[in-house]
Amino acid sequence: MIALFDSGFGGLTVLKPLIDKLPQYDYLYLGDNARTPYGTRSQETVIRYSEQAVEHLWDQGAELIITACNTVSALALRHLQQKYTDRKILGVVRPLAEEAAKSNRVGVVGTRGTISSNSYNEELAKLNPEAKVYSQACPLLVPFIEEGWHNKPEALKILKTYLRPLKSNNIETLILGCTHYPLMHKYFAKYMGKNVHVPEPGKIVADSLADYLKRHPEIETQLSRSGRRDYSTTDCIDNFKDFANRELKLNIDKVSKVKLWQ
Repeated sequence: MIALFDSGFGGLTVLKPLIDKLPQYDYLYLGDNARTPYGTRSQETVIRYSEQAVEHLWDQGAELIITACNTVSALALRHLQQKYTDRKILGVVRPLAEEAAKSNRVGVVGTRGTISSNSYNEELAKLNPEAKVYSQACPLLVPFIEEGWHNKPEALKILKTYLRPLKSNNIETLILGCTHYPLMHKYFAKYMGKNVHVPEPGKIVADSLADYLKRHPEIETQLSRSGRRDYSTTDCIDNFKDFANRELKLNIDKVSKVKLWQ
């Protein structure tokens, strides 16, 4: 089973393209909605939350875990991989950095935690030393998205304000460094203009995972294939189901509520 973990709804924007591209595998999704957002929390806290989440997912039968949250991928992934050396845990930062590295002027938007970690800057420096990177934290967007307010004028006005400095720097590619942001992808693309490439993170991660599994048949053969699609949240089931079905058309009937902490 492939498991995805996110601080809330955002990782669903990664899950849906994965299911579309690789429908043969079983999937388990966990949203820690009770403690979202992670982007304003310390690295120590993000690591603690992440450990609780991945240990729960392994208990549920996960063979491969994707930290479908940029904050977790930036602040906790390396720790998780070093602590659980016998487990397979992947993140979302590297695939997006590989796509953006084709450009020499790159913008990155994300939570405060992701931006302050410099994770994208470091990856891009490895992949394209000539690239100039311009970063912008957008802390207000996740709460708007989680509340379903991301199409409202208030959210769009804030988005324009965040993007103005990046637009003035004439970037060529914009990384949506938070898995919540694809739910506003059309607005990012509209405000940045037709000359700026705004990759869809979910599709990039899905392509990357397909390539990874092709290169690692010893992992691919362990993945179960029974058509399972399991969803869980640490907070309100009805809110989770309503959001997933309304915004991502996942047609979820059942969501489990779990507790990750004592």
